[in-house]
Amino acid sequence: MSYLANNYNRRKISFKRGKGSFLYSSKGKRYLDFVQGIAVNSLGHSNSHLNKALSYQSKRVWHVSNAFQIPEGEKLAKRLTKKTFADSVIFQNSGAEATEAAIKVARKYFYSKKKPYKNRILCVKNSFHGRTLAAIHASGSKKMIEGFGPKVPGFDHFIYGDHQSLKKSITKKTAAIMIEPVLGEGGIKVIPKWCLKGLRRICDQKKILLICDEVQCGVGRSGKFFAFEYSGIKPDIVPIAKGIGGGFPIGAVLMTKKVASGMTPGTHGSTFGGNPLAMKIGNAVLDKIMNKNFLDNVKNISNYYLKELNKIKKEYPEIIKEVRGLGLLIGLQLHNSQNKFIKLLEQNKLLTIRAAENVVRILPPLNVKKSEIDISIKIIKKVCKNYK
Repeated sequence: MSYLANNYNRRKISFKRGKGSFLYSSKGKRYLDFVQGIAVNSLGHSNSHLNKALSYQSKRVWHVSNAFQIPEGEKLAKRLTKKTFADSVIFQNSGAEATEAAIKVARKYFYSKKKPYKNRILCVKNSFHGRTLAAIHASGSKKMIEGFGPKVPGFDHFIYGDHQSLKKSITKKTAAIMIEPVLGEGGIKVIPKWCLKGLRRICDQKKILLICDEVQCGVGRSGKFFAFEYSGIKPDIVPIAKGIGGGFPIGAVLMTKKVASGMTPGTHGSTFGGNPLAMKIGNAVLDKIMNKNFLDNVKNISNYYLKELNKIKKEYPEIIKEVRGLGLLIGLQLHNSQNKFIKLLEQNKLLTIRAAENVVRILPPLNVKKSEIDISIKIIKKVCKNYK
């Protein structure tokens, strides 16, 4: 009997330790973990650099209130702004909190400009921005909002790929467009460069803000620090989480000086967000990801992986419909149910996870080795060969 609520359909497997790309079950079996906490463990399990940072900070200060200055947070915010488009950062604990903060920043900006009627956020229908009440209504998914009424107002939606739907949905009340540059939960769909450029142009023309939700695809996962960088645009607001903590709960919203102007003292807060322990680990993650050759290695190994997966697709076109992805955010869209395929991969000691549109999501750590990619290729081939 479990005393946990039944809101997760948990697999009948647990783990006692992990190292790098591998997890070791309580029964002593070794698994190649290409879930990594759903794109969270950016440097794999039990990374020695993160372990040292955790050990160092745990013996000093874990937590203080944001009523005081936190040098570790100042350092991390400075590094993030120097690396990116942003001028200011607000630290949170999770991706859902980061997207909520992004929504608040957008609305508060227009309120501070004496335009309180501009308070609606336009999102892709059936996208994913978290599981708070506001975030599920931002996603526009009937399945996600069922049972959680009444409806949270302030969100409009357009159909993915339908630019007419997008333009018709923009009104004088629209404050921002929020979009994932790569739809993660939505099926590993990469927004084309021309589309992101078009969104930036529309936002400029309509004098509204562009929010790029990089919670899953950001912090090196795409092969660049942010996925939107491939299009050459600069958004106004970017929520991040997952990879920035390398497994430790960290979220943040990055923003330009312009939009940050509305966030005056008392407008937003977080009890745990930005505490010294989290900030020390976030800095340790950046130590590795900002290393000169790190992102080039992510791109190179991703190109190799996608090439090999497309070879499998060509060999088994009746099983694999499409290979999707950018960097090490990869999806295999199948013709038939992905649940059986994922189970067979697990039986062969490769852990993956599902996404929408019948997609098997593959999320290695960013420092994955080529030899580990080859192990996964061998397992995927074997499952395809024996799949019935």
